[in-house]
Amino acid sequence: MTAATNNPGKGEGQKVGVAILGLGTVGTEVLRLLNEKSEDFERRIGGPVEVVGVAVSDKSKPRPNVNPDLITDDAFSLVQRDDVDLVIEVIGGIDYPRRVVLEALRAGKSVVTANKALVAAHGAELSDAADSSGVDLFFEAAVAAAIPVVGPLRRSLAGDTVNKVVGIVNGTTNFILDAMDSTGADYQEMLAEATRLGYAEADPTSDVEGHDAASKAAILAGLAFHTRVTAADVYCEGISKITAEDIAAAKSADCTIKLLATCERVVDEDGSEAISARVYPALIPRRHPLATVRESFNAVFIEAEAAGRLMFYGNGAGGNPTASAVLGDLVAAARNIVHGGRAPGDSTYANLPILDFGQVRTRYHIDLHVDDRVGVLADVARTFSDNGISLRTVRQEGSDEGARLVIVTHQALEKELEDTVEQLRANDAVLAVNNVIRIEGMDV
Repeated sequence: MTAATNNPGKGEGQKVGVAILGLGTVGTEVLRLLNEKSEDFERRIGGPVEVVGVAVSDKSKPRPNVNPDLITDDAFSLVQRDDVDLVIEVIGGIDYPRRVVLEALRAGKSVVTANKALVAAHGAELSDAADSSGVDLFFEAAVAAAIPVVGPLRRSLAGDTVNKVVGIVNGTTNFILDAMDSTGADYQEMLAEATRLGYAEADPTSDVEGHDAASKAAILAGLAFHTRVTAADVYCEGISKITAEDIAAAKSADCTIKLLATCERVVDEDGSEAISARVYPALIPRRHPLATVRESFNAVFIEAEAAGRLMFYGNGAGGNPTASAVLGDLVAAARNIVHGGRAPGDSTYANLPILDFGQVRTRYHIDLHVDDRVGVLADVARTFSDNGISLRTVRQEGSDEGARLVIVTHQALEKELEDTVEQLRANDAVLAVNNVIRIEGMDV
């Protein structure tokens, strides 16, 4: 019998000692709620929860309302203490948290983390360590904060076949794109506004270039398709090249543009399955439920064989929503510590291959600046046809300097589209390929 199946629990009424790693916005809120609602947590768990230590990087920083006796700058010693049963990691980053969390798991402590970058990069290693010690590893807060997505994929849909997960999982980019859609302003204006309002960090690269969403996509794909997926497996594009003209073109097609994390089960003609995980800005029809997600809100749309279509919506970031998800995981882990048992671990039985991005099929919206003369449209259409791409609509607008062609395709392979765009750029009649944006959600 392994440690993973032999956890009798400490017993009803026994204390659960908690160590918090990190005392930023989320860590501070978690500590406050644990202190203020201690009786509620005790009743929910079956035993008292006590924060026995808090690890920080700078002990000299003033921390009002925090017992200084709890503060330490030695996280490694803290997680090894005998009075620590459960570790909450809200530090952020990858390398240092990875080492501390592994130390905690190997020492037999259950771990709750909100760190999407850590889980996306090293989830397999952390899960293996949790399995070896027979403890829990929870990370609901790592994807879309308070929105319950990880739990449903891990448990509620465990008996179903999930075919697709599409999400708006970054509040900063959704705020920017939504503001561009509603005001007609350009990207730089709305990025500045997002920074002023506190939605965007001083360095917004991780958000606007899609890296944050890619980490979350890796986690969602792994859970949905029972396969280990890392952020490196996710194709990633950000929103920094989206223009006011792109937004206007989307409106004319009764669409809006969202940064989507798309995780999809792909079945080829012989029945072989693979996974596609990708992040990029895409046009979606305004009738799609995700098109209604405004400002900095997040949403995840799931398509499963038996359950059908489901959508989870709410605050996807911020101290309070993230703390809510962390504390939900804490209750689940603490119950197991008190009463015995263990939550389901990492399910990777399917072990599906990751589809090469060039083999992904989707629709495209292509914006071209061309010479305004006879034969150009036929020439452009021939380029698409030669690469096996069928056109759905073509709209031409005249101007003083050439013409604008806005083309919408039927489904095509990424590789076919890349070859087409390369040939168009080499065509003397094509003055510029202004933008290429994918189209999702047309079947909803």
